[in-house]
This record gives sequence, C-alpha cells and structure tokens, in this order.
Amino acid sequence: MGVPARDVIILGSTGSVGRQAVEVVLRHPDRFRVVGLAAGGSQGERLARQVAQTGATLVAVPDERAADELAGWLRRLDLTGRRVLAGPRAATELAAQPCAIVLNAMPGFAGLEPTLAALAAGSRLALANKESLVAGGPLVQRMAAPDQIAPVDSEHSALAQALRGGRADEVARLVLTASGGPFRGWRRTDLSEVTAAQALAHPTWQMGRVITINSATLVNKGLELIEAVRLFDVAWDRIEVVVHPQSIVHSMVEFHDGSTLAQCSPPDMRLPIALALSWPDRMSQVIEPIRWADPQSWTFEPLDHDTFPAVGLARRVGLSSGTAPAVFNGANEVLVDAFCDGRIGFLDIVDRLTDLVDRHLAGAGFVADPDLDLAAIVAADAWARAEAARSVAEGERSL
Repeated sequence: MGVPARDVIILGSTGSVGRQAVEVVLRHPDRFRVVGLAAGGSQGERLARQVAQTGATLVAVPDERAADELAGWLRRLDLTGRRVLAGPRAATELAAQPCAIVLNAMPGFAGLEPTLAALAAGSRLALANKESLVAGGPLVQRMAAPDQIAPVDSEHSALAQALRGGRADEVARLVLTASGGPFRGWRRTDLSEVTAAQALAHPTWQMGRVITINSATLVNKGLELIEAVRLFDVAWDRIEVVVHPQSIVHSMVEFHDGSTLAQCSPPDMRLPIALALSWPDRMSQVIEPIRWADPQSWTFEPLDHDTFPAVGLARRVGLSSGTAPAVFNGANEVLVDAFCDGRIGFLDIVDRLTDLVDRHLAGAGFVADPDLDLAAIVAADAWARAEAARSVAEGERSL
C-alpha cells in the first residue's frame, strides 16, 4: 500500500519558482496534492489556471481588486467551490492552515510572516524566500523545529546535500558559489553607465526583476551568505564565496581532512524544489543529469570585493545581526526599484545601501538580538524603505 499524497501549499505560485513548483507537484500526483495557492494578484488568469491544474480549493491574493479579477477567471473556467482569501495577511492566513508542506516562494520581506505562520502550524517549510531568514533570522530560528526547514535556493540545497557526507564536527568550512552575474570581470569604473537592461541579462538563470538585479550587484550572494550561516549554524569565518560562472557546482563543503564534497547538476531550479518537497528523500527523473561524456570545463575564481562590495557589507550586517539584516534587505528592494526606473545609477544601489546600514548601526533605530521581536523587524524594514526612498529623492533634486 502506497504512502498517501502529502498536502502542499505554494506561496508565490505565479512567480518563477512557484511555477516550477507547480510543475514538479503535477508530475508526481502520487506524492503531492496541492490544497492552497497564494500569489501577488497581478496575474489573475495564470493563477486561475493553476487552480484548475492543481485542484487547489483555497487561494490567497493581497487585495479585493485581485480577488475580483480572480473570481472572474474562476467563473470563466467553471471552477466552483474555491475559497478566496483577500487582504495583506491573506498569504499568512493560508500558510497557517494545517498542511504537510508549505513552499514559500514569495518575493521579499512580505514572505516573513507566512514563514512564521507555517512554522507555528508545524508544517514542513520548503523555503525559497531567503528574506525570511535574513530579516527575521533569530525569530525564525527560535520557532523552527530541527529539520523543519528545507532550503529551496540551489546553493543552500547543495550545502544541505553535501553536509550529509560527514558529521558536523568534521566540517571545516562552507563554500558558496556565485555565477558572478552579467558583469563578471568588469571593474568598478566600467559599471557607472550600466543600464537596467544590461543588469537584467543574467548569463545563467531566468529570475524575477529584484533577484536578477541582486545577482548583478551580488547583493543576492550577500543575502545567501546570511541565510547559510543561519540555516547551518556555522561561524562567519568558516564560510566564503567563490565565483563559478558555469553554475554547475552549486556549493561545496570542505572537511577537516582536506576533502571537499560538491553538489553538481545543470542549473535547473526544479531539482532543489523537488528535493525540498521530498526531503530527505529524492524523487526519480526530476531533471536530465550532466552529460559526463561531453567535453566541458569548470572554472573557479576569487570574488572581486573592490568591484562588488555587497558580500562584504552583508557579512558585516550578519555579524551585527539584530535589525541590521532587515535594513539591508528592505533598503535594497527600494534602491533596486529606483535603479530599474532610471532614478539612480547601478553603483548607487550598494553605495546608498552601505550608507543606510552605517547610519542604522550607528544608532538610527538599531535593535540587538536579545530585544528582537517581529515589531522591531517590521519597524526597521519600514525605516529602511523610507530612508532609501528619501535618499533617492534627494539625489534627484541635486541633479
């Protein structure tokens, strides 16, 4: 007699990771059953069609306008009996429903409260929303039971897999790999006139706007650095970033005896998604493996911290902890939008981010870990966004 299919809720279902998660679960109907979907509300037709494909009976959108649009598409598709949650906390309400697995692929800070709700409900959390652990790290860590979080990011999935090859006391360090983004090999002076179109042209991955720009500035690798420390409980001096442009080796674990275990696969997010859903088991035939008989070469090179200082800034933010990571994340989201809208330059993103972090750590509302709660994190995020927006506006007035 087979094991019953596990109920799954997918948050951020119309985004890149969410769409691939739907694809994975639909390929394995004997293992998973989608019971709920949440999305941002800008793609009502796609969300309705996902409801039709998956049979989800509970759907969450952020406001009544999105709910009305979704209801219209559900009627067109003759889908009845669906309950639609609407409002700013709709995704959190959905994540709190009894369920075996919640996959959180929501973008940005908005994913934190749904993460906390899923953990409180006792669900396994397949986590693609790195901001949950960056901004809310200590809260998330305190709430999560052992092995309750399964990482979806390819780098953290790789580390989780490689760490199974030895005991915790045998680990010397973790090595995060980075593609280097579209500007690998450029110098800082070359980046002053970079356009949004250039920054959005990632050489390996197809991702949403914010994460693609973050990959170009390497802010994304900084966020992943903070997330890795919190997921795997390693000291800051035992984790480093190296550039690997082929994006085949997704990360590595080095052991005390000098051996290193690397997780290698084609750059396809369906693999870490499937593993997070089925963790600690593997599913069959998720993607095509590497063709080992084909000629290929992999290269590794040091990160140019002078040109891309975001990783060093993230390390300082993570060491400070408290509300500093929430400021780092929140301000960056505003600055990325400003760059994409042509209001600031590419280099301004990390330069202004550094200034805001410095001001916060110097006393502008900083709250340390012992006093950290959700209200403090929300306040720090709001301060960061307001100050980032003010910085952008002041820069425009000075032109």
